Amino acid sequence: MRTVSDAPSLRAAVRSWRNEGQRIGFVPTMGNLHAGHYALIELARKHADRVVASVFVNPTQFGPGEDFARYPRTLAQDSVGLAEHQCDLLFAPDVETMYPFGPEHAIRIHVPEITDTLEGAHRPGHFDGVATVVAKLFTLVAPDLAVFGRKDWQQLLVVRRLVRELVLPVEILDAPTVREPDGLAMSSRNQYLDTAQRSAAPQMHATLEWMREAFAEGHKREAIERVAWQRLERAGFVPDYVVIRRARDLALPGEDDREKLLALAAARLGATRLIDNLPFD
Repeated sequence: MRTVSDAPSLRAAVRSWRNEGQRIGFVPTMGNLHAGHYALIELARKHADRVVASVFVNPTQFGPGEDFARYPRTLAQDSVGLAEHQCDLLFAPDVETMYPFGPEHAIRIHVPEITDTLEGAHRPGHFDGVATVVAKLFTLVAPDLAVFGRKDWQQLLVVRRLVRELVLPVEILDAPTVREPDGLAMSSRNQYLDTAQRSAAPQMHATLEWMREAFAEGHKREAIERVAWQRLERAGFVPDYVVIRRARDLALPGEDDREKLLALAAARLGATRLIDNLPFD
């Protein structure tokens, strides 16, 4: 596996593959990689001849008081893992490469509507940072396809909307959430949990499963959300939201809505903020 940090080297490598008629897959990450990330690489490998991964901790998607400074940087370890999972090229740019005029003076891309709720409401500006850096990375890598995980469902919707709005020739593939044996969704932030918090953390997934079952039994959405909030609080969480929404646009489902639904939750456990979701069958 080759590692590059500058745009010309990245473009030269991708151009040589494209001249050979090869299909390019891309997996953008912020590093500190785990099995969930490597599952994205493996999915990209199934659909592409060459796989590019990026490791870049994007400052514009962190708000005031969030964990940008302490977000783990483990590039050497990540590089080994990517090579073991047959990644062809690692793009590891610095901030100046991605934001030549500085993050505070960067052009921002705002995806309307879908970013105004849930994560967007609790983390103002977060999805502007996500949309901006994804657009930059797509411009640099020019992939045929890119893979994103379903764990951050709202981010997945934002990226799909971005691609359609900007008419980008990138196919977006979504990968299932990879979980620990006890149901906890894998996340780089799980390492911040102490022993007691780690024992409580699977209750988020268990609560989402309960929501799905309660909805299938015919209970009202509002009642389910209220009890689910209480369940998380009893487990030691401080919830930001725990809701049932339409999968395609995160809108409130109607009384007889036949569209696919999912339950979504975000909550703090100590100083660590966790998110998860679960589609309804």
